[in-house]
Amino acid sequence: MISSMTAFGSARAESELGSITIDLRSVNNRYLDLNLRIPEELRFVESQVRERLNESLQRGKIELRLSFHKNLLVQKSRLDPAYLEKLAAELELARRFIPDTPAPKLQELMQSQQQEQTQEKAEQWQATCLEALGQALQDFQAARLREGERLAKEMLSIAADIQRIVDDVEQHIPQMLQDQQNKISDRLRESLSLANPDGFSHISGEELSARIAQEASLFSLRSDVAEELTRLRSHLKELQHILQGKDTGNKRQRKGSSGKRLDFLFQEMNREANTLGSKAGSLNVTEAAIDLKLLIEQMREQAQNIE
Repeated sequence: MISSMTAFGSARAESELGSITIDLRSVNNRYLDLNLRIPEELRFVESQVRERLNESLQRGKIELRLSFHKNLLVQKSRLDPAYLEKLAAELELARRFIPDTPAPKLQELMQSQQQEQTQEKAEQWQATCLEALGQALQDFQAARLREGERLAKEMLSIAADIQRIVDDVEQHIPQMLQDQQNKISDRLRESLSLANPDGFSHISGEELSARIAQEASLFSLRSDVAEELTRLRSHLKELQHILQGKDTGNKRQRKGSSGKRLDFLFQEMNREANTLGSKAGSLNVTEAAIDLKLLIEQMREQAQNIE
């Protein structure tokens, strides 16, 4: 599916230590640009957060804000009976082999328990943070998909207008070619009359061949627009293929950026519209080429927001 680079997502996760809230915002950007705002006390989770974002996102300027609230009830520092029982068992085991092993002092017990609790708290905060991040990413990606779906519909609507212009030009090709042939015949007749006002009987074969070759070359240059129309049709099919997400089953294609592929596709479509305009043999084709360029530019502007 097509994803927009403009979106917002938010989530909150709680544990016995407190709660963590994560807000994700993004705007369009050529590459993935991460800006993480994490409190200093939880800075140890930054590497994992950054890794998760790199795995989940491809493009966009991403801003992540993490805030947390501590549960005041767990801030009291006291010796835990369960912790003391564990230490006592370890001390008893040590004295079986080293009878004179001294018992730890109260301050040492407090410091040891605090270090263990700090490690446990860090692991809990990390788990809570990753839980909040996972939920925020789900909300964020859902918003991106909704916006991407809207952009895809707008571009498909514009693509339908382009298709109608291509069909209209293609229908007028026979008449355009006939008009062009008539113009060339008139031009050739005028040229031959200027070359020999008294008639064509005294015109050499070489001169006549040169005149015909010159006009035929001009005719060929001006009339060959069917090739550009065919390529435009092909590009429109590829556009639908990308916007409708039909390439999501291919892992190799999924790694690429749909926005970048669309940007390249619009460059090629614009090239065909320019060539069509330069070969235009009628005012209608010239106007069609201008309309095509305007519609392609509208799609290109929309594609700037696609991941």
